[in-house]
Amino acid sequence: MTTIKSHENVGMSTYLYRTGRWAFLRRRYVLGFWVVVAIGMVAFSVVAGGKTVDDYTVPGQSKEAAELLKERLPAYSGGQTLVVFAAKGPHRVTDGQHRAAIEDSVRNLMGSQQVAVVADPFQTKAISPDGRVALASVHWKVAAGRVDGAALNGLKDAAKLAIKAGLQVEFGGEVYPGSRLEVSETPEIIGIAIGFIILLVTFGALVAAGLPILTAIIGVLISLMGITAQTTVTDIASPTISLALMLGLACGIDYALFILSRYRTYLMQNIEAEEAASLAVGTAGSSVVFAALTVIVALCGLAVVGVSFLTVMGLCAAAAVLVALLVAITLLPALLGFAGDKVTKFLTPIFHPDRPERVALIAATEPHRTMGAAWARFVVRFRIPLLILGIAVMAVIALPASQMTLGLPSGKDQPAGNTAHKAYDLVERSFGAGFNGPLVLVVDNSRAGDPRQAVGAIAATLQRDPGVAAVSPGPSGNGVAVLQVIPKTGPDASATSDLVHRIRDNHDIENSSHTAILVGGLTAQNMDTSDRLADALPMFSVVVAGLALILLTIAFRAVAVPITSIIGFMLSVLAAFGAQVAVFQWGWLADLLKVTPGQTVSFLPIIVLAVIFGLSSDYEVFVVSRIKEVFTKTDEAVGAVERGTGLSARVVTAAALVMFFVFVAFISTTDPVVKAIAFSLAVGVFLDAFVVRLTLVPAIMAVTGNKFWSRSKWFDRYVPDLDIEGERLERRHAV
Repeated sequence: MTTIKSHENVGMSTYLYRTGRWAFLRRRYVLGFWVVVAIGMVAFSVVAGGKTVDDYTVPGQSKEAAELLKERLPAYSGGQTLVVFAAKGPHRVTDGQHRAAIEDSVRNLMGSQQVAVVADPFQTKAISPDGRVALASVHWKVAAGRVDGAALNGLKDAAKLAIKAGLQVEFGGEVYPGSRLEVSETPEIIGIAIGFIILLVTFGALVAAGLPILTAIIGVLISLMGITAQTTVTDIASPTISLALMLGLACGIDYALFILSRYRTYLMQNIEAEEAASLAVGTAGSSVVFAALTVIVALCGLAVVGVSFLTVMGLCAAAAVLVALLVAITLLPALLGFAGDKVTKFLTPIFHPDRPERVALIAATEPHRTMGAAWARFVVRFRIPLLILGIAVMAVIALPASQMTLGLPSGKDQPAGNTAHKAYDLVERSFGAGFNGPLVLVVDNSRAGDPRQAVGAIAATLQRDPGVAAVSPGPSGNGVAVLQVIPKTGPDASATSDLVHRIRDNHDIENSSHTAILVGGLTAQNMDTSDRLADALPMFSVVVAGLALILLTIAFRAVAVPITSIIGFMLSVLAAFGAQVAVFQWGWLADLLKVTPGQTVSFLPIIVLAVIFGLSSDYEVFVVSRIKEVFTKTDEAVGAVERGTGLSARVVTAAALVMFFVFVAFISTTDPVVKAIAFSLAVGVFLDAFVVRLTLVPAIMAVTGNKFWSRSKWFDRYVPDLDIEGERLERRHAV
């Protein structure tokens, strides 16, 4: 075994040093390039004019059922909207005036070009036993995600006759008026405002606080416009936009923050601006590049799950992070060329006018006097108790994760005032829970001797199942028949899932009737999606852990770094899952956060796993690279932990708080999917930065001492030294 030795080969930091100098000297061209790119992407997006499509289908029997319907009965292969008519007071929907208004509304519903069929509730007998509620089904010619906004608004117009007659009209199903997520600028504005305040406190200078915000906005604008333009050629789910916005904004600010912080430190050490910018990009920029690449690789790794909407979501978010990286290492040094030493023009608060400059000078010239250094000394001194306490806290927060149940949001998961939530409640009270989650059985009876008799026998057999409330025949023709099976339990109940599996596994029905039965519909589709993603989660976790092992081993050339990083990352992810279950499933703090308790969104664990892996690697790189930098110079492990953690604590704290509050801002959205993802990421990032990276990792490094950096001799031969901490670069430039 041997310890780290310096190598004189040219590392990544040298190339980035040259990039930073080039951008600084040619700042007008670099700025012009990014402005042209931004304007071009805006124009391209406006001309393309695409829209997001919320299609969460995965390969499975429900998808096969939809494809068979599209081939044989295309009128019933599209999306479906449920229109709920409810009488008020002592009235009934069967009253003369109310019935006439409902029938007129149903006829008006047929007016849209995208509508294939509308089922009249009086013909289908979809009237509640108490006569107070009637259900009309709208079948679209296209998939739910492709129903345009004008057609959905047409539903509201068609229902006006019923509303004028005194009826309550609500909408539910796969797609309905208001079901499309409108991307709001409010969370982004809030995140930017809070980020600016944090940077203002961190830097104590207006220009220094404004530059990361400016570069992040430019990067987010380019990313958002590019993703929007892509919607014309690729199906992109609406949460993709929000995820890309969150990551693009948070990473954009953080990456610029790390480089700018190092630049200002060099300036305050009397290094001239051109050299300071070049060195900042070469040193802090190396960590930024490596950190960004881990996020990008993790997000692109979503492709291994084999689910198209997740692959697209990951690639779009990865593109946003890539743009944030490119902006940070090119546009930021160019802007520093314009700003010069204005980043050290400090604010003068009324009560403590010299405080911002004094704090910055201490951080740059006497880092041992900072609060970060005091925290690092505290961690090193009480490393064993902090290890025990930190792991215990993370374990307690993670406990609820064992009760996680996966599903996709239904009407009941929407806010109480949402029309889908009202429709869900009306249906459940008047008909029963199962009517909110009907199963659509597509029966291929082309080989049956008597197709009608075969379908009747299937219906009779299903009716005897203890989990079935009702079986009703639907349309038939072209060798296919449709049966609607109403479970006795709701769409997210385990009993409903068991019923789906019983029907699918009962091949005796198919053999005796010479048919093939496919269970489809929204409820079965959601179950297929949840099952597929749950099955993919362990494999994806292994892939992510493997990536961490490889990337961090290459970066730090010590196996202990990726091992501790992976353990810390898993603690953060499990804690994020635990907090999410407590709030979004159990309802803790539900009123405060305006959450309707329900199941965990089925693709949330994989998304959160990928993002927190990337972001935790960010903080691991930023903290450990400074510790390694000091250790390389001093060869004293415990002292390096103290000094390196102290040097990185202030900037990592600011970066983590920016990231945390950007995610918190998106919790204000009304979309339950975005709200749950934002909450999970906020909790995960906060715990990972402050509990894991600034406490547990330094503590374990202090406990292990020099052994933490030990490695086999073959490392020097086979593992390249990328010098991501920029130590060789600083030594060559006598910093």
